[in-house]
Amino acid sequence: MFNTYEEIKQWREETLDSVADDHHQLNAFHDQVMYQTVRIAMDHIESEQGKPPAPFAFFLMGSAGRFEQSVWSDQDQGIIFNGSEDFQEYFLKLGAEISYGMDVVGYEKCEGNVMASNALWCRSLGSFEKLIEEWLLEESWQSLRNFSIFTDSRVLIGDENLLMQLKNASFSMLEAYPHLYSRLIDNFEFIKKGVGVFGQLLPEHGQGSDGEIHLKQTAYFPYVNGLRVLALKKGVCAAPTLDRFEILTYNYPFLEAYEKNFRELLDFRLKFRKSATSYDKVHLLPLKLLSKQDKQKLKFLIRRGQKLFSKCKSMLHEEDAL
Repeated sequence: MFNTYEEIKQWREETLDSVADDHHQLNAFHDQVMYQTVRIAMDHIESEQGKPPAPFAFFLMGSAGRFEQSVWSDQDQGIIFNGSEDFQEYFLKLGAEISYGMDVVGYEKCEGNVMASNALWCRSLGSFEKLIEEWLLEESWQSLRNFSIFTDSRVLIGDENLLMQLKNASFSMLEAYPHLYSRLIDNFEFIKKGVGVFGQLLPEHGQGSDGEIHLKQTAYFPYVNGLRVLALKKGVCAAPTLDRFEILTYNYPFLEAYEKNFRELLDFRLKFRKSATSYDKVHLLPLKLLSKQDKQKLKFLIRRGQKLFSKCKSMLHEEDAL
């Protein structure tokens, strides 16, 4: 369909506005843009290095992994291959080409280097299993954060079974060390306060962001983090938060009411940030854009997210005590 990254970039720029009003359409479009980009990268590496030496899966993480991107997004991705460690060099070259192509098309490189061009996120199946076990046994803030990033993953191109094997191995490790569920939810717990003690919205300060509230950190993360830890507890492989809501409601009926709030938050974000001009700006909402009614709505959604996270944490501790 496309022959160059520049052609995909042009298609992305010409089409984005037409899909930016609907969460599902927008993310399906992002998937298509990234898929076409990866195909070109694969063809490029194959022309230089030959065919892939082993079965592999290219997977997305972060908001892309959760099928929750806004109009702008950065890169969070990795590669699993099923074969000799000697094959890593080939797949690192593929990862570097994918990262380059994604950047050209319009997805900024990840500041934390969570990309398939980084050997930490481009590994054989066996090496990944050992790495995940090391993360969980280490129990440091960074190692558990890496593990959490990994759990929000889904395959875009390749053998989906490779990722499922890794996730199922992770669930088995967590069952062997059940205290880690509490460590993980503590790791998620830092959330910026979005509403003050007097019921006022709390905007960011400094670095040119005065008068803007950080939607991702204040409103969005509590929903995502609460559902992630329950998904880990119940061995749910699905990464999208909406899928996790649907699957987990059977075990936790109270989630049904919060799913509605999360959908409202996604719609709220699209409504007010679809005109954002960069990745840095897409999560920062100027309060001057909001009417009094909009502000009340946002405060309600922030409080509901915080209540959901608290309920998920309590539920987890109650189950651990049994």
